[in-house]
Amino acid sequence: MSKPELCERVALTRDLDEHDLKRGDVATLVDTVPHPAGGPDGVVLEVSNALGESLRIVLDPTMQNR
Repeated sequence: MSKPELCERVALTRDLDEHDLKRGDVATLVDTVPHPAGGPDGVVLEVSNALGESLRIVLDPTMQNR
């Protein structure tokens, strides 16, 4: 699986219970955050509703949510 590009829509591959998000929810990749010890990059995601209104910005510490 390739890395998504900035501003690309992505689907969550797992639940993010701390943000009340479920597997399959769609978000937009806003930024990537390098891991301080060289591990997987983290991502900043913008979650929007069907009207395109921003609901929340979340940080996911791994790139596994694509």
